[in-house]
Amino acid sequence: MTRDEFVARFGTVFENRRDLAAQAWDRGPLDAAAGAAGMHRSFVAVLRGLPPDALTAFLNGHPDLAGRSVRPDDLTPDSQREQGSAGLDGLDAAAGARLQDLNRAYRERFGFPFIMAVRGRQPDEILAALEARLHNPAAEERAEALRQVERILLLRLKDRLGEA
Repeated sequence: MTRDEFVARFGTVFENRRDLAAQAWDRGPLDAAAGAAGMHRSFVAVLRGLPPDALTAFLNGHPDLAGRSVRPDDLTPDSQREQGSAGLDGLDAAAGARLQDLNRAYRERFGFPFIMAVRGRQPDEILAALEARLHNPAAEERAEALRQVERILLLRLKDRLGEA
């Protein structure tokens, strides 16, 4: 696979930051044959190598978890599937309003959106995690957001490669 083919296939796993997928390729020859785990190491190295301001900008490129309040056009196909699989598109009005309020409080406190690998999670679990993480110290929460991004990356790479 060429660099351009690689970026076309994997460029959206970084929430549409094709430049970061290109950097993963540039770190050394990557091939789908390396498997998701092997590719994940290179993707994570790129992510962890970002300067603090660039990492904050990257985190801010992620959508809020907001169920019905988000227009589908605002989400990547990956994010649409992930949020839909967690039932966030079926929240009742009260739960949707609570999620929006918590998202707003989180963003005000930490300067980036709440990020969680929501696939396989239930809405009440997501809301509880958001509420609990609001109390984390800023450095701890930034590290947790990064761990969640890394989990999302692995799941998306597995999807692209057809791994379970």
